[in-house]
Amino acid sequence: MKLADNKATLSFSNGSPSIDLPVYQGNVGPDVVDIRKLYAQTGMFTYDPGFLSTASCQSAITYIDGDKGELLYRGYPIEQLATNCDYMETCHLLLQGELPNAAEKKEFVSRVTNHTMVNEQMQFFLRGFRRDAHPMAIMTGLVGALSAFYHDSTDINNPEHRDISAIRLIAKMPTLVAMAYKYTVGQPYMYPKNDLSYAGNFLHMMFATPCEEYKVNPVLERALDRIFILHADHEQNASTSTVRLCGSSGTNPFAAIAAGVACLWGPAHGGANEAALNMLGDIQKQGGVEKIGEFIKQVKDKSSGVKLMGFGHRVYKNYDPRAKLMQETCKEVLKEMGLENDPLFKLAMALEKIALEDDYFVSRKLYPNVDFYSGIVQRAIGIPVPLFTAVFALARTVGWIAQLNEMIGDPEYKIGRPRQLFTGSTTREVKPLAQR
Repeated sequence: MKLADNKATLSFSNGSPSIDLPVYQGNVGPDVVDIRKLYAQTGMFTYDPGFLSTASCQSAITYIDGDKGELLYRGYPIEQLATNCDYMETCHLLLQGELPNAAEKKEFVSRVTNHTMVNEQMQFFLRGFRRDAHPMAIMTGLVGALSAFYHDSTDINNPEHRDISAIRLIAKMPTLVAMAYKYTVGQPYMYPKNDLSYAGNFLHMMFATPCEEYKVNPVLERALDRIFILHADHEQNASTSTVRLCGSSGTNPFAAIAAGVACLWGPAHGGANEAALNMLGDIQKQGGVEKIGEFIKQVKDKSSGVKLMGFGHRVYKNYDPRAKLMQETCKEVLKEMGLENDPLFKLAMALEKIALEDDYFVSRKLYPNVDFYSGIVQRAIGIPVPLFTAVFALARTVGWIAQLNEMIGDPEYKIGRPRQLFTGSTTREVKPLAQR
């Protein structure tokens, strides 16, 4: 963070003296006005619901330029990472700051692979949930419960604890997600296999049974690995900010990540791809492709309450760079699975075409986002819709950990304590019960 040559001057129309506020520059992106001493100097706070104009931290991990449609992990464009790297290399990059060489990758993969199993008592913990529980309800409990099994890595201020907990979380998340799925469908749990890749191992634990040998489809393996890469981190989004805020209190890493899982569950965040598939299912029930015109009319009518899910993004005012990559993967998977003519997927492609050509959506920059395509890909792979958000949490875990570690290492970090604009009652006297 570099101090800019200029300062910001805040003046008041009521005659109060103006004040100068420092301005800092990042390596790229907008400058920031430092308001840390604003209250001390003026007795006032800023008001910014949703923190849309507030930088809560300085970070060197991920950068997004929404106007350009640019996403960088540690300076590397997401397009290049998704094309030339796998998820394990991406994890190393986010955690360590650099892409690994061959030896470093081998060591990193070995560490992750050797921590994929979970304590057998996790199976008994799972039995406390209803069979029809939402996977994210299960995952919130399972991830938080990890702190009960790994007492040797719960000190967030100890670098060694943070390191081993990071490896454990990355390694065990696929196992936990697969266990949550197997539990809900009543199938036996499948243990990890160390000779498989990260994505391949997840497919094995999800879809293999003890009855017969399961062979990982390389097209699906590659598609899932790409989904993991594209969802690995996304700057200071709601769940990442939640992990940072939770971790700022000094709680253990497992609890902080569990908080991120809980936040991600929301349909406006990690549940967006689930919402997109549910929307397509509703259109299909109403008549499918032939009814798209009527659906689009409802979307344009603000009084209808009908929303176009999987299109547009809070940050991107251009085509989401992840969506372009996911679109390619979507076509590859549909072709591999012979699903090009599946009614739901034909509906999705027809809806995409209309949205990309209709002036109403183009003028509002409502392009298909990564959630629209990733949901289609996961459904084609065989992942049930309620599990989509859990897969998202699996992929995002490394980003959460990297952000958490960065915050703990920042000498300026403090426990989070947002302020408020109070609009309630002023001081009142309590009357005895008989006089009320």
